[in-house]
Amino acid sequence: MSEVNIIGIDIGKRVFHLHGERGDGSVVFRKKFFRGKVLRCLAEQPICVLAMETCATAHGSGREFEKLGHDVRLFPPIYVKPFVRHQKNDAVDSEAIIEAALRPTMRLVAVKTEDRHARAMLFRTRQMFVGQRTRMINALRGHLA
Repeated sequence: MSEVNIIGIDIGKRVFHLHGERGDGSVVFRKKFFRGKVLRCLAEQPICVLAMETCATAHGSGREFEKLGHDVRLFPPIYVKPFVRHQKNDAVDSEAIIEAALRPTMRLVAVKTEDRHARAMLFRTRQMFVGQRTRMINALRGHLA
């Protein structure tokens, strides 16, 4: 597994699917790891490109992978979808993530710092409370009318 140049990672709730390829496009490995063991596996890998779709946990995982020295690239799922070749599942998604990552014009999403991630969470929570308050006021107004 030391010849891998790029690893596509599909993040699930408990399971990560990894797909590793060489620079010429040949497959080195396809593996499935539980959340607790994926960090150990990537620590054993030489420094390479790690490509992932953005999701709720991608930024936290990306920060951990960057601490290991890897080059983390995040892509919006809408950009990866056209590269899924057949039935959609996690293993096929990890392969499609690599296909998307190899495109020179693909737009990346920066890995958020912990501070930026926390500010985004506060903003979204405030938005949710404002929406709930508006719904309550409109419902009360309707009942009183």
